[in-house]
Amino acid sequence: MPPKKQVVEEKVQLGRPGNNLKIGVVGLPNVGKSTFFNAITSSAVAAENYPFCTIDPEESRVAVPDERFDWLCDHYKPSSKVPAFLTIIDIAGLVKGASEGAGLGNAFLSHVSAVDGIFHVVRAFNDPDVVHVEGEVDPARDLEIIHNELRQKDIAFLTKYIKANESNIARLGNGGNAEDKKKKEEFATIMKVRDWVESGKDVRKGEWTNKEIDAINSQYLLTAKPVIYLANVSEKDYVRRKNKFLPKIKAWIDENNPGDLLIPFSGVFETNLQALEGDQQKAYMEENKAVSAFPKIITTGYHSLNLMHFFTAGHGTEVRAWTCRNGAKMTEAARSIHNEIADSLIQVDVMKFEELKAAGSEPELKGQGKLYIRGKDSHIEDGDIVYFRSGMGRAKK
Repeated sequence: MPPKKQVVEEKVQLGRPGNNLKIGVVGLPNVGKSTFFNAITSSAVAAENYPFCTIDPEESRVAVPDERFDWLCDHYKPSSKVPAFLTIIDIAGLVKGASEGAGLGNAFLSHVSAVDGIFHVVRAFNDPDVVHVEGEVDPARDLEIIHNELRQKDIAFLTKYIKANESNIARLGNGGNAEDKKKKEEFATIMKVRDWVESGKDVRKGEWTNKEIDAINSQYLLTAKPVIYLANVSEKDYVRRKNKFLPKIKAWIDENNPGDLLIPFSGVFETNLQALEGDQQKAYMEENKAVSAFPKIITTGYHSLNLMHFFTAGHGTEVRAWTCRNGAKMTEAARSIHNEIADSLIQVDVMKFEELKAAGSEPELKGQGKLYIRGKDSHIEDGDIVYFRSGMGRAKK
């Protein structure tokens, strides 16, 4: 009798499930958040030089740069081109004491709670005309303030949950049914997470079991969200690739959140660049010997949310990128197009992008035997070009 095949448990991901995820721009007032948002989204949010000029979060979608998408559009020459998008939210500046209601703290922190990832903008430039809410420019102090405010809000939220539920859990005792056991396990997880955050660490940096992650995800904790640090430097420093604050920012990240990414950008450079068009933009970058940081920032933010995309393509019709979570099965990917396709999915025709590009055409690719047939429970991969075969027309309505 052959040995039983071991079933490998798939790792549950921190964060809410779904494909329509959002990333929020967070930082102290006057560090360049709205300038960054205006330039990256070509939006018209006020960027005046005073705290709290952004009160209601502004939202915009930006296209995710992808050379594969560009190639497919050139190849298929579609009448409709739809790239993948990243949704960005501009959130007003947090200040010291926000977790206790300082400034407009509670409202702002609720806006942070509503996003799935964080672009943490930190000021790394001196400018006497742009006031700093804390006085002098000190990026490490600024990073610590935001880190502490998010952590304190999580501690307060978890403590409130524990106090509201501890008497009920105590009444369950050592016995109980399966539902009682689940409640006790979830409560123990919340206690464990509260202790972890109180020790000064973010939830996202912990090692958690799948059951623990399920409990954590139900709480929408601020420090469970992925973070990318964006250092806003002067245009002069950005062009010359030298800034006295960057080593201090990198040292703080390495000490407090090792492994997190730091991307320098210049709000002034990007604003000037976005005011130009076509050849003027190219000439401006050549003149300054510098390129926009936005493509890297957008793609990094997109992937930090554990997102990827696949393509559907047809000659003369449409090339479209569809967003799904990394590790998604074919049925989950199909659901990003239409629920009925997913519910009645039979099989999927798959072309690998690099193989299609090398072959030069679909007929040549098929002639090489490289059109793959996949079942609905197989996993889709980033960049796959797919055709979902379903019984949608015969599906129950």
